[in-house]
Amino acid sequence: QMTREQYILATQQNSLPRTEHPQFYPVGIYGWRKRCLYFFVLLLLVTMIVNLAMTIWILKVMNFTVDGMGNLRVTKKGIRLEGISEFLLPLYVKEIHSRKDSPLVLQSDRNVTVNARNHMGQLTGQLTVGADAVEAQCKRFEVRASEGGKVLFSADEDEIVIGADRLKVTGTEGAVFGHSVETPHIRAEPSQDLKLESPTRSLVMEAPRGVQVNAAAGDLKATCRKELHLQSTEGEIFLNADTIRLGNLPVGSFSSSFSSSSSSSSSSPSSSVPRQTIYELCVCPNGKLYLSPAGAGSTCQSSSNICLWS
Repeated sequence: QMTREQYILATQQNSLPRTEHPQFYPVGIYGWRKRCLYFFVLLLLVTMIVNLAMTIWILKVMNFTVDGMGNLRVTKKGIRLEGISEFLLPLYVKEIHSRKDSPLVLQSDRNVTVNARNHMGQLTGQLTVGADAVEAQCKRFEVRASEGGKVLFSADEDEIVIGADRLKVTGTEGAVFGHSVETPHIRAEPSQDLKLESPTRSLVMEAPRGVQVNAAAGDLKATCRKELHLQSTEGEIFLNADTIRLGNLPVGSFSSSFSSSSSSSSSSPSSSVPRQTIYELCVCPNGKLYLSPAGAGSTCQSSSNICLWS
């Protein structure tokens, strides 16, 4: 037997309407949303293709390789640059070498400055190559020969040393020295004159063992405006030559006593023989020289008024 509740439930299920076609609800993106999504995916794809093409073009233009890029090559010994390179910022390197078959050229629109610093960052040396001058600031500046490393020129605060075997000055005005010069030998070019001149002051040559002036194939001239002194403190002055001439010496006058004696001697029989006038060289106490006719009454010993000529 069926209970009342079971009968009611059975009759309610039979009374529900039955549908012949069940309904389905769509799941996904449709309509304008779907079109926008496809548009963004296509735009992203085009951007990726353009980016890839630009990257390949940059790699091709910059010449990127496994060793470096462009003129820059990374080797085991360092970095190698080929061709002309331009640096816009400071360059810090330990050594710069050029190829064996080409020179190293450093070029700038203004000047090229090379600085050297110590471990504390202080400037110890500087070389500046400008349009007007080349300046070097350092404690000691040296120029050495390519073979052997001989010092050709060096300069510091105390002295300047020229180590070349021969110093040649080609200027028309010669060499001008403001102070003393120490040298063992001064020589002119072959077939050229050597001239030592002091236009406004005196010219002094000193040596502890003597000064030798030699002209092997020419004349030796010493010219001054006022006085020429030849002085030997302990030795002698030798004038050794075949002929010694003292030109432009004034002829000293002689007294009347000498003229009377000379006239008496001329009245002798031997006076008819023509004689050649002979002069003697006299020295005054002040060091001046004059010529006087030689004879028995020489005025070199007695006459003092002869030394008063100017």
